[in-house]
Amino acid sequence: MPTADSPDLPSRPNETSRTLVLGGARSGKSAHAEELTQALAGAGRVRYVATSHRDPDDHDWEHRIAQHRDRRPGSWLTVETAHRRDLADQLRSPTEAAATLVDDLGTWLTVELDGAAAWDSPRGTITPRTDELVASVRDYRGALVLVTPEVGLGVIPETRSGRLFRDEIGALNARLAQVCDRVVLVVAGLTMILKDDPARGSCGAEVSTRARGQA
Repeated sequence: MPTADSPDLPSRPNETSRTLVLGGARSGKSAHAEELTQALAGAGRVRYVATSHRDPDDHDWEHRIAQHRDRRPGSWLTVETAHRRDLADQLRSPTEAAATLVDDLGTWLTVELDGAAAWDSPRGTITPRTDELVASVRDYRGALVLVTPEVGLGVIPETRSGRLFRDEIGALNARLAQVCDRVVLVVAGLTMILKDDPARGSCGAEVSTRARGQA
């Protein structure tokens, strides 16, 4: 199991630290993010922000959620955002938690595409929502860990909805990587540090580039 050793940790307690954890399915990204968030919080409380819809009829999905819930400490505060679609608002809201974990941005994107009925709409339909999320991460003060799927390394999806999801999450990940202080890729339970830039200070800056979010 991956560990949350330095260089993932900020050098000072309560320092602003925004970490993006990417990985494929069953890569260990959530487990790593949970360990990292607990290490960042120390003796303080963790706010766990769950982004997925609950569906009692989908037993496999409910089992996955239960597995995640069972391995989290009982002291963690869980906040669900799917019903209000208010993830950005939650990140802007004051919290007494020492660290916040968002898991994950793939289910957040699915909820947003569902809510806007955008699966057959032109690309960019939900750009205002992704703009809002990126800004809330850029302006976040405190310890924040975001989990997101890396889906762009496989074959091109056969369906339009699959291609739309791949393109939208890829573009979102690239934008978030610009404003986060640290970016970690998890593959087969092993971590690779893609970015570690705590010296930049507490304010992220999204860099404009033609290549970002494109093939």
